[in-house]
Amino acid sequence: MMFDQRGLTRRQFAAGVASLLPAVALAGQAMSETSLKTIDTHAHVFHRGLKLAPGRRYAPDYDAPLSLYLEQLDRNGMTSGVLVQPSFLGTDNSYLVESLKVAAGRLRGIAVVDPAVSADELRALDRAGVVGVRLNLVGQPLPDLVAAEWKALLANVKSMGWQVEVQRNASDLAVLAPQLLDHDVAVVLDHYALPDPKLGVADPGFQSVLKLGATRNVWVKISAPYRNGAPGESFAKEAYPLLRNAYGLDRLLWGSDWPHTQFETTQTYTKNLQFLDAVIADPSERAQVLAAPRSLFRF
Repeated sequence: MMFDQRGLTRRQFAAGVASLLPAVALAGQAMSETSLKTIDTHAHVFHRGLKLAPGRRYAPDYDAPLSLYLEQLDRNGMTSGVLVQPSFLGTDNSYLVESLKVAAGRLRGIAVVDPAVSADELRALDRAGVVGVRLNLVGQPLPDLVAAEWKALLANVKSMGWQVEVQRNASDLAVLAPQLLDHDVAVVLDHYALPDPKLGVADPGFQSVLKLGATRNVWVKISAPYRNGAPGESFAKEAYPLLRNAYGLDRLLWGSDWPHTQFETTQTYTKNLQFLDAVIADPSERAQVLAAPRSLFRF
């Protein structure tokens, strides 16, 4: 609707402009939401020609190359992504680094390193676009964070402004995360913090994880609900409002978990993005969650 000031009194013109303000404000809000980044914070890339880590628990028999992942981002309207070093490649982050360079700023990386890694090696990873280290501790002993090599690693992580991403069951995270926080590093918990599938949100470990939201230095990935046992989707829908209230929208991170290793036959990228729509029905709230990782991952 347009207003022509000619033939109108000043009061009539002012009233007409005022009537447009709510629509202008809504249009501005919609524009700001659509211009927000949409960031997938958890995906893996690999191919069968890469050297596998000794002692690995699993190794895929197919390729999930960078090109295919970028296609997933494009097809699903995602602006950016985060590549997480898969456990079966161990501490050889060469393909991860190569992928970050090819993506030319669209992606960031989370590396797996030996705790005795040198500061120079970490700085090289930083220059390549790596923004954190991952501790995939499923089936592994918990690290002794007071050991000299761990203290040195975490000091370097802190100085570079990196994060420590942890995959472990909730009951152990309730103990481990505060120990990491003592080193003043940002902590990211994988896959809804992996509570006991039989207990779900009633898991005491998960309840302890909720309390960590008050630190404002812990983030939780609302990703891969299928890794929380058979009722994973119903658990996720129950867990999300609890996590939102405990952490706030700026501390929740969505991840596709592509290519859904060991769940390839039941999962797709689009299916997981659609599940996010079911968990977070409000488009504005969903847009905030998808954009929340921007500063944490240095986008």
